[in-house]
Amino acid sequence: MIKLSDVSKSYARSGVKAVDGLSLEARNGEIFGFLGPNGAGKTTTIKIVTGVLAPDSGRASLDGIDVASEPMEAKRRLGYVSDNPEVFSKLRAWEYLNFVADVHGVPTALRQERVARYAGLLEIKDALDAQIGSFSHGMKQKLQVTASLLHDPSNWILDEPMVGLDPMAAFRLKELMRERAEDGKTVFFSTHVMEVAERICDRLAIISKGRIIFLGTLEE
Repeated sequence: MIKLSDVSKSYARSGVKAVDGLSLEARNGEIFGFLGPNGAGKTTTIKIVTGVLAPDSGRASLDGIDVASEPMEAKRRLGYVSDNPEVFSKLRAWEYLNFVADVHGVPTALRQERVARYAGLLEIKDALDAQIGSFSHGMKQKLQVTASLLHDPSNWILDEPMVGLDPMAAFRLKELMRERAEDGKTVFFSTHVMEVAERICDRLAIISKGRIIFLGTLEE
């Protein structure tokens, strides 16, 4: 479960609130969409949830664990796919995946099983011996998705995850999102495409200029 309570964040140069008194709750067992135009505050919100940014005020928590006061425990509970998949270009893909698995203490046999499954599903298994710097944007995105699931996180957070993916990879990513929600996990993803949100979300929030202007089900 992901919970934000009255969270605000301003950037010093502009003084404008990128996030302004935002409150929401993404529940276990659902796909929660975070919808809004570019510049609405989606990425800033996600960076607060993942602990990349500290809010000026308010509270973010994962499974009841406060992100600010217990950052390591909170981060153990999340898998994060950022909007920019530029990671460790000098490493080979398998080295990066092993690094992520080491950070999370994933046993060897289990990490091999999960890498085989997710890298195979996303069709990058044959490229794992290549340097990440040689990957296309879409391949880097697939690698990031694979890495984010190695420790089987209870909260899967994805920032504009469909950008750069080919149609088959996007379809399989949506299947993975639904599978994890059905397993009782929380899936939280941002998008600026209404059609994507309509197809896969159980509930969604619409953000504009840092404020939530709608929160509820698709029917609502």
